Amino acid sequence: MKIDKFDNMNLSEEILKALKNLGFEKPSEVQQEVIPYILDKKDLVVKSQTGSGKTASFGIPLCELVNVEENKVKALILVPTRELAIQVKEDISNIGRLKKVRCAAIFGKQPFNEQIRELKQRVHIVCGTPGRVIDHIERGNLDINDIDFVIIDEADKMLNMGFIDQITDVLDKLPQSKNTALFSATIPKEIEGLYSNYMNNPTVLNIKSKVFNRDKISEKYFNVDREEKFKYLLKSLYAFTDESAIIFCNTKDSVRNLSSLLKKEKISVKELHGDMDQKDRLATMENFKNKEFKVLVATDVAARGIHINHITNVFNYEVPIEKESYVHRIGRSGRGDKKGLAISLVSKGERRFLNEIEEYINYSIEEANLPEYEEIIEGRKRFFESQKNDYNNKINVKKNIHNEVTKIHITAGKKKKIRNIDIVGAFSNLEELTGEDIGIIDVQDGHSFVDILNGKGNLILKRYKEIRLKGKVAKLSKAKN
Repeated sequence: MKIDKFDNMNLSEEILKALKNLGFEKPSEVQQEVIPYILDKKDLVVKSQTGSGKTASFGIPLCELVNVEENKVKALILVPTRELAIQVKEDISNIGRLKKVRCAAIFGKQPFNEQIRELKQRVHIVCGTPGRVIDHIERGNLDINDIDFVIIDEADKMLNMGFIDQITDVLDKLPQSKNTALFSATIPKEIEGLYSNYMNNPTVLNIKSKVFNRDKISEKYFNVDREEKFKYLLKSLYAFTDESAIIFCNTKDSVRNLSSLLKKEKISVKELHGDMDQKDRLATMENFKNKEFKVLVATDVAARGIHINHITNVFNYEVPIEKESYVHRIGRSGRGDKKGLAISLVSKGERRFLNEIEEYINYSIEEANLPEYEEIIEGRKRFFESQKNDYNNKINVKKNIHNEVTKIHITAGKKKKIRNIDIVGAFSNLEELTGEDIGIIDVQDGHSFVDILNGKGNLILKRYKEIRLKGKVAKLSKAKN
């Protein structure tokens, strides 16, 4: 049942477009195997350290199966930790964004009232830790009567944490007609008993993971206090960065916060996360490929499919919750004929995640110390000299394309409910333009601007004095600045 293209999986346009926006070029090994089974509503046991893309392997079909018009919870995902619950929610929200699928995360050590408010909204998928899921079910906050599918993620880890009785308690409460998919790196007797008793003739998939080339990538980690992470990151950037670097965070909020801190240090940085529009994401990646900035701060989902030879350094500012993501992250460096260096900043609370990664990759990562003060100072000089060269390159690129770009002023903006997508649609309908000719869009209160690329701007202004947006006419003119 292995399918090697998303286009051949009978996925809706909204899901396919979201995957394209997120940088999914082709299904990973686990996605090729798992997605068809869940779409066909078959019970499934996935035995493996599944490699990159595990969450999407169940997130994509769950989002596809949801009928968003129904104000009902249709799928439940059980995970061992709050961190994984948050990350799975974010991944599924990104996949289902264009289809308007809503996912809620419920876990311990967060106020009940916040979670109750979220559950009372139109929620289609719930992801949570077993104990908190039971609490919400028993208090009547989580209606499970219409759940069609349950995912048990990292089942062996939940067994080791003593959650097996809570899992069976949840399964006992769910509708008998549900389908179930269980993911586990190992299948001890207790897990066998779980799927023998609660699943309907499941297919068992044994998927071998692919690991990066260790000869080309050097791996190290620093033991750091959480409050010291940014200081260690700065010194590491200065001392070790050769050409370009990616810094990984676990959530889009962390990406935004870290990017803001780096900008205050005069570092040339941009961010990449799932909330960004496709055009902004593509523009950011194109700029990164052209060395127009030095550092990219990204989430796992947003950075999928990045293949840039001049990335020499990867920094895990936050240790990935899913061990498979570690392999995906550090594989962004050491491409082509370049050597790579991956550095993880590990706080006390993240040590358990590093232990799981080492068990998964089957070797120990070297603990390192920061270089001497003089080496950091010299590295800082090299870093900013290189950044200056990147800036000069950026100016040269802009000079080359300046004559190819025309900024057009539009007499309609936010006050008339105009959105970026409205402008894209209107200009894409002009016979002279394709989507590739439409650049950056800036929608302001009373007016908007759009960049027309590839030297076509003046032609559009010559032929069109106005354009229809949401059924109303807006005038066009060449922007003054």
